[in-house]
Amino acid sequence: MIEYEHASPEVRAVYDDIRSTRRTDFINNFWKALANDPKTLARTWQATKQIMAAGTLDPLTKEFVYLAVSVTNNCDYCLHSHTASAVTKGMTASMFGELMAVVALANANNRLANGYGVEVDERFRAPFGR
Repeated sequence: MIEYEHASPEVRAVYDDIRSTRRTDFINNFWKALANDPKTLARTWQATKQIMAAGTLDPLTKEFVYLAVSVTNNCDYCLHSHTASAVTKGMTASMFGELMAVVALANANNRLANGYGVEVDERFRAPFGR
């Protein structure tokens, strides 16, 4: 873990941007670990800052999606950090429980559809590709 006081100027610049963007003095362990490769740190922070910013999807919805993917990918760190972030954006314990139920249902049904080789109905074909 690269702490601020031991960071290169390149890493400090990213840390400063994280602090400024998030309005905090806290740099979490994810960023400290990535700081061992400053280019990966910078690239990942820029993508995170851009994608997780408010857009067509509101920030809480983005956290819900992030949580669903984190559970599915079994990322304990991401599950904890994004649960904390979602709580600051208004997620309640009840919402978390319902979200986890949807994630469990989707994972189970995805496996069933794949296992049975269910052909996609023509009316379900997405207008955005695939």
